[in-house]
Amino acid sequence: MSSLRRGDRGSAVAEIRAALTSLRMVDNPDDDITTGRHVALDVFDEDLDHAVRAFQQHRGLLVDGIVGEATYRALKEASYRLGARTLNHQFGAPMFGDDVATLQARLQDLGFYTDMVDGHFGLHTHNALMSYQREYGLYPDGICGPETLRSLYFLGSRVTGGSPHAIREEERVRTSGPRLSGKRIIIDPGRGGDDHGLIMQSPDGPISEADILWDLASRLEGRMTAIGMETFLSRPVNRAPFDAARALTANAVGADLMISLRCATQPSPSANGVASFHFGNSHGSVSTIGRNLADFIQREVVARTGLRDCRTHGRTWDLLRLTRMPTVQVDVGYVTNPQDRGLLVSSQTRDSIAEGILAAVKRLYLLGKNDRPTGTFTFAELLAHELSVEQAGRVSPS
Repeated sequence: MSSLRRGDRGSAVAEIRAALTSLRMVDNPDDDITTGRHVALDVFDEDLDHAVRAFQQHRGLLVDGIVGEATYRALKEASYRLGARTLNHQFGAPMFGDDVATLQARLQDLGFYTDMVDGHFGLHTHNALMSYQREYGLYPDGICGPETLRSLYFLGSRVTGGSPHAIREEERVRTSGPRLSGKRIIIDPGRGGDDHGLIMQSPDGPISEADILWDLASRLEGRMTAIGMETFLSRPVNRAPFDAARALTANAVGADLMISLRCATQPSPSANGVASFHFGNSHGSVSTIGRNLADFIQREVVARTGLRDCRTHGRTWDLLRLTRMPTVQVDVGYVTNPQDRGLLVSSQTRDSIAEGILAAVKRLYLLGKNDRPTGTFTFAELLAHELSVEQAGRVSPS
């Protein structure tokens, strides 16, 4: 569908209003009968604009008041309630929705589902549902139909001691140890192929947004490789895959972490700064390791570059929710802001960002066991620390 915004009108606008009305985010037109206020259902007015923005904020989407593909899809997902349709795993056409998230939450409460509650009916949800069905004497087909729903409602829910997914994420980091050598990292430079983004002037001549991101990814990859990490790029230089395809590549590699690099843009040239994003949704599910890494990256990059701190945020973007490992997207600056643009075209700034991200990854695996001030961990010191940990590991107990 084409994007809709304030001032538009038509049947698609009426559909959006109906969806937000059912979510109680905009007044029901019937409520206005007593007041005599007339509501044009097919007009994207100020009230609908406010409702769309509130919905986007609640669902972890870009808050712009525009109903594009992502917002429309989220509206559809929010409209599903558990029991309204049969749920199952479908190859090529996966099911998304709040009904899936409710199912995942109930299976998690019962101890069968240990992944993120992300509203995506994938293989993990399918296998968890089959395990539940098998345990409770149901036919284990991985399909959530009437009989399975009745059993879930009958059992109800119980209080658990925390998120199994969060516990598993944290334990995986703890048991993997402080060394970076051997860790598998997917680096995801944005844009690519024919999608060049904004063309800017640098000291060495014209440079595109895609060039900046590829160069930054290469600098980060070089440092990580030198320190012994296994690094993979999410795309070749001449391609610009959709975020879902980038996530699929990361899942196929089986990476420990994914770090996505983007530039931000805004119609207003005054918007500036760096922001980091991790998975987090309105159902209360969050990638704790993603959040921790985003926080480390944010602090390291701000300390080293002087870019304005736009903080860390939980979002439900495809890249963050479809990856099976902790993923962070770093918006390294606004190319539409003169000051940020001046920093990003500088190779020295890109070196500082790459070194800051590497230091942040190291801090993640050190689990807080380092008191070096933020922004002072150098690449040479990281290499030396890796070597000392390796040597310590070779010393046999006396």
